[in-house]
Amino acid sequence: MKQDTKRIPYGRNDFVQIIEQNNYYVDKTMYLPALEDEAVNLFFIRPRRFGKSVFISMLQAYYDCNMKDKFKNLFGNLWIGKNPTPLQGKYLVLYLDFSQVGGRIDQLEDKFNRYCKVKLDSFVDVYRQYYSEDFVKKVFEAEDAVDKLILINDESKKQNLRTYLIIDEYDNFTNTVLNEQGEGVYRAITHAEGFYRDIFKKFKGSFERIFMTGVSPVTLDDVTSGFNIGTNYSLSAEFNEMTGFTEEEVREMLTYYSSVCPFRHSVDELIQVMKPWYDNYCFAINRYGQVTMYNSVMVLYFIDQYIHNNCDIPRDMIEDNIRVDYNKLRMLIRHDKEFAHDASIIQHLVTEGFVTGNLKRGFPAESINDPDNFVSLLFYFGMLTIDGTYRGKTKFVIPNEVVREQIYAYLLSTYKENELAYDTYQKSDLESGFAYDGDYKSYFGFIADAIKRYSSQRDRQKGESYVHGFTLAMTCQNMFYRPISELDNQAGYADIFLRPLLENYPDMEHSYIVELKYCKSDATDEQVAKLREAAIAQVNRYADSDVVKTEVKTTRLHKIVVIFRSVDMVVCEEIE
Repeated sequence: MKQDTKRIPYGRNDFVQIIEQNNYYVDKTMYLPALEDEAVNLFFIRPRRFGKSVFISMLQAYYDCNMKDKFKNLFGNLWIGKNPTPLQGKYLVLYLDFSQVGGRIDQLEDKFNRYCKVKLDSFVDVYRQYYSEDFVKKVFEAEDAVDKLILINDESKKQNLRTYLIIDEYDNFTNTVLNEQGEGVYRAITHAEGFYRDIFKKFKGSFERIFMTGVSPVTLDDVTSGFNIGTNYSLSAEFNEMTGFTEEEVREMLTYYSSVCPFRHSVDELIQVMKPWYDNYCFAINRYGQVTMYNSVMVLYFIDQYIHNNCDIPRDMIEDNIRVDYNKLRMLIRHDKEFAHDASIIQHLVTEGFVTGNLKRGFPAESINDPDNFVSLLFYFGMLTIDGTYRGKTKFVIPNEVVREQIYAYLLSTYKENELAYDTYQKSDLESGFAYDGDYKSYFGFIADAIKRYSSQRDRQKGESYVHGFTLAMTCQNMFYRPISELDNQAGYADIFLRPLLENYPDMEHSYIVELKYCKSDATDEQVAKLREAAIAQVNRYADSDVVKTEVKTTRLHKIVVIFRSVDMVVCEEIE
């Protein structure tokens, strides 16, 4: 890259550093006037790693009175630099990041109190030119965070000082508690006289403006019931694109870097690779069909990997931190298990391709098991996205392949409380043979063995959905393919089309369409034979579709029929 090329801000959340150190910044400042026109206490939810921290870091730099002299340098080339609002540089800003708080059960309150004390002491120190030395000393000497907050509030009002509270990851701390410590500990800190609830009571009325971000409305509903602290704009069409990247923004970024780096692919080719993995988020029903959003951190990860690896498509399309973040949400599995055996929402999502529900703006933790609330929680966490309406309800689908991998991993976890104890080396070896040697019998035999070995009586009651879901979940772990279930094309629907990832593995030789059939344990051999004939006719039709012919490219397409009688695989053959 040229010496003056803008850096890729992958892993950077500090807006000031991004601008001052010549990083590429996707301008979101045009949303500031609209935010100012709304309620003074704003609440905004987006999935993890979706650009929230960068956005509120920009907010802090824009409104901070101590940063006023830097306005031209920081914002001069951005939209707001040419259209500043009257509130620019008018506030003393308190910034809190509750993802920094954690610890053992017996340490939670103490650690939270200490974190807030440090931040409040830092606040009066940074703005001490606005306070007397006696007052600063009094704040430093206060033992409790709430006492410090009350002192600052009273003095700021007395001095007519304008204060702005910004909270990042407001629910990170409590989500961790709910996930790891359980609902008892969570309820103790967010209800009645719980310390977390107590400080939120003090926040209301203590600041002229408040802006909070998080990943779900659960904690806000619990800690603020009875005293609304913020207006939730998360589902507003006006702010749908405020974080994350539109495709236009991704194209502009790729075009810029392709002009200063020796790209080996066109912008269109890179978009074609990235889109199924990172795109397709919609956060406002009224914006459905008009625009979709890319996960911004994943886009930056891809571009960083691409440029620093000789402009080759990254082998791993998912950064490790994304997997770590999703692993923190294991409580979803616990709650999904509490639905009836035939009503698992994740099971239904995988086997049917969508779920429906009424999108809720907020709900308490104790009501997560309500189906609409649980679907809404999956949506807020970024594991579902809006896909229109169906029979009067909002329709939700898995947004992309990054999320699909996590969903399928969850599905396997629902079938077995502990991680499946299969031989991962054997599984990897079979996947390689499947992709490079066309050895489908060993691969599907391995899956069939796992289905039979790990299925409980409850799982077997799910029948076809269990077998189909388990097979999908296992094939999704295969790094050589992107499994597409119920592929919609002019020929109909294929149960599983294993699209070869030739952009990652150009030397692989085999691709597959798998028609999966299921019958109950008491089905006769004659019934199995009829299923087989139907499957052969279907898989032959699917193979002739233009969609499949385009996607298989240089690989040899195998048409595979698999039939299960209960949890026993009784047919596994290739149709010539």
